[in-house]
Amino acid sequence: MASNKILCLSLLLAAAAATLAAATGGKLSPAYYSTTCPKALAIVQAGVVAAIQKETRIGASLLRLHFHDCFVNGCEASILLDETASIATEKTAVPNQSVRGYDVIDDIKAELEEACPGVVSCADILTLAARDSVVYLGGPSWEVDLGRKDSLTAGRAAVNTSIPPPTFNLTALAASFSSQGLSFRDLISLSGSGRLFNNLVELRPFAESLRGHIYNDSDIDPSFAESLQQICPRSGSDGVLAPLDLKTPTHFDNCYYRNLLRKQGLLHSDQELFSGNSEANSIVRTYVNQPSVFFKDFVQGMIKMGNIKLLTGSQGEVRTDCRKVN
Repeated sequence: MASNKILCLSLLLAAAAATLAAATGGKLSPAYYSTTCPKALAIVQAGVVAAIQKETRIGASLLRLHFHDCFVNGCEASILLDETASIATEKTAVPNQSVRGYDVIDDIKAELEEACPGVVSCADILTLAARDSVVYLGGPSWEVDLGRKDSLTAGRAAVNTSIPPPTFNLTALAASFSSQGLSFRDLISLSGSGRLFNNLVELRPFAESLRGHIYNDSDIDPSFAESLQQICPRSGSDGVLAPLDLKTPTHFDNCYYRNLLRKQGLLHSDQELFSGNSEANSIVRTYVNQPSVFFKDFVQGMIKMGNIKLLTGSQGEVRTDCRKVN
């Protein structure tokens, strides 16, 4: 009897969500779950806070997880899908091998499924978790439009061509962001944002790029290069961790850009943001001198990124398990 009641409740909530989607024409809204799952935002926030309190750098990881999802066929949670006979998971693609935070999303999804089964999409969880991570670590807050649906497949083949690698120069980075509908200014704010708090990076996926940067680049401070050479010698030590922001690794601020002014960008693609392009240099200097402008631009960039190629309305589905399609 109890199981029948739970099933009926699940069906009713799912039907209500479908009705709401139809009524709004598939449009996003901050109030999307206000009726069907009124505690959704609080549950996501609590899950993010608990995860960060357990391990500070998971906040940056959740932000990066959202970025890697949105840049590959849009913000539709395809990055969360595990390998199956019919799905080639994105998780094993080279750019995603150091991506983490899947277990945090699993835990949040489990809480949401208990509170309101079949209602809150994994894509919306990723978007909210990124926002909540930024806020908890001292960054700006913003209103998140909700109502995204989850994909029915993954796009591993698209990962290598969609995620900009650390070897990219500024022209290539700008082209990559432009292909996603993001501006040059979005590039500067979002490229730094994911590295502004305790985002320790395993060197293995970036080892060759980092070696080329610290042993060959002329646009990096010599003493900084020497310090990096101690943790990343010409051979070996590929599995160690290095913070992308050495100055304030556990707080969301503008120190990343101050590091660039000192020629202390960890990766080649970091220092490219301040290496001769007058427009980029001007934006970086503005972010150093006016942190509020950086926060404003970052919020605008995050909102735009969170709306890349969405599935809404009758498109896609709301997965009950973020790791597999229903």
